[in-house]
Amino acid sequence: MTKSCKPTCSKPLRLYLPGTVSRASVLPAVMLLFLLQLNWVGQSVAATAGSQTRDPMEYFFHQSFNNMEEELEIALEENKSGVFIMFSDKDCPWCLKMKTTIMNRVDVQDYFREHFRLLTIDIRGDTLMTDFEGNEVYEKDFAFKQHRVRATPVFMFFDTSGKKTMRLTGIVRSAEEFLWLAEYVVAGEYQNTNFTKYKRARAKQEKSGAGN
Repeated sequence: MTKSCKPTCSKPLRLYLPGTVSRASVLPAVMLLFLLQLNWVGQSVAATAGSQTRDPMEYFFHQSFNNMEEELEIALEENKSGVFIMFSDKDCPWCLKMKTTIMNRVDVQDYFREHFRLLTIDIRGDTLMTDFEGNEVYEKDFAFKQHRVRATPVFMFFDTSGKKTMRLTGIVRSAEEFLWLAEYVVAGEYQNTNFTKYKRARAKQEKSGAGN
């Protein structure tokens, strides 16, 4: 008995053609099966794209000296929505969780990089940096004194003028929610509603779309 081959294997799809059935009558069915198989493969590729992962420190965050004035200039030149900053602590388990379960995803990295300059600030860091006004400050002072960051992680978005547009404290539940957060800022919805209402509406939209 010949074992059947799943659509994902590399062997060609085998069909048994009874001797009493003409090939001309079977050809349309063969073509239909072939098209269905192509569609299934396409859907599988799309479904797995989001689950692909890469090192977030290399592929999510941009390499930077944390000169915020320069980052704003780059954001303008590259027609981005602004600057995204993750305030973190090297001993923070939730920061690590975000980096290893959400920020490491290719779809998340691609979307955030398309729309923002992506930076990370150590809330206990003694490294000098330049703030949005051009002043030299320590990372820890930029975090605590200027932005009142006491717990981590904290995510902040700034427009291309350096104005804060969104702040979120704590982790998100999923990569999808993190993408919604970016969409919320990119679309300017922060001017119209809060993020809780926005993500509730997006979840309802996704559920409605899945039901169709």
